[in-house]
Amino acid sequence: MRAAIIGLSGPALTAEEAALFARHRPLGVILFRRNIEAPAQLRALIASVREVLGEEAAVLVDQEGGRVARLRPPHWPEFPPPARFERGPAEAARANAEALARLCAAEGFDVVCAPCLDLRLPGAHEVIGDRAFSADPAEVARLGAAWVEGLRAGGVIPVLKHIPGHGRARQDSHEALPVVAEEAAVLAADLAPFRALAAPDLWAMTAHILYPAWDEARCATLSPRVIGGVIRGEIGFQGFLISDDLAMRALSGGLGALTEAALAAGCDAVLHCSGVAAETAEVLAAAPPLPPAGQVRLAAARARLPAHA
Repeated sequence: MRAAIIGLSGPALTAEEAALFARHRPLGVILFRRNIEAPAQLRALIASVREVLGEEAAVLVDQEGGRVARLRPPHWPEFPPPARFERGPAEAARANAEALARLCAAEGFDVVCAPCLDLRLPGAHEVIGDRAFSADPAEVARLGAAWVEGLRAGGVIPVLKHIPGHGRARQDSHEALPVVAEEAAVLAADLAPFRALAAPDLWAMTAHILYPAWDEARCATLSPRVIGGVIRGEIGFQGFLISDDLAMRALSGGLGALTEAALAAGCDAVLHCSGVAAETAEVLAAAPPLPPAGQVRLAAARARLPAHA
């Protein structure tokens, strides 16, 4: 399997996608609202993906609660945003995350891109906002740990977002490259929740943010200094590391070159979400097979799941 996770174009796997996936087998897929219409349709889509890629294929979804949720009413219940749990009992956060995970697992997902461990800071862009638990790193770590426990209990792999921290960004990385200019001593607060939850059997997703304190030229996703020195070093995260979406406007350049750069910087796999066939083909052509170190990290996370995954 290649070191890439890919978006699909619509509510059914197309013949073109199936042929491409059979030829350049990605690690898995990520589904969005354009792919999800109703329970029976969703299960059929996931079954068709696994028929082509194998039962071990990862199927991801962004299901945080609040405004970031792909499974929505009327077919699925609504969950509150993470900020709602601030200063509340950890058990409430854990129970909510477990219920959310059981919903996702029942539909066939095995990876849920949550929780956000970013800080909710005044003056930052609202792209994070109530997706974050708190401005207090200790509170983010406390509730994040409960969320991880709940997701695992519900049968899915959690993905910590957005390492090493998106909370200070004043721009939306979907639209432009944010620059977080604070000194490393200030950024230590952003690292704290990730460090507290840096288990080797978790996934994490990088932030498309430039941190001049660590690397003046390259954003975290493309920076060996940030990934090797900060994420793997200071934070101590040794789990499975994926990029945020390579199609976001924070990044510039060809998708093949971006794929190669993110993997060379230290990501285990890249994420590309657009579902545009030509873009998907370019990413998959550039992505090599998942190397042995990535396979070990992937297996460590899978070992925490029930028998299906």
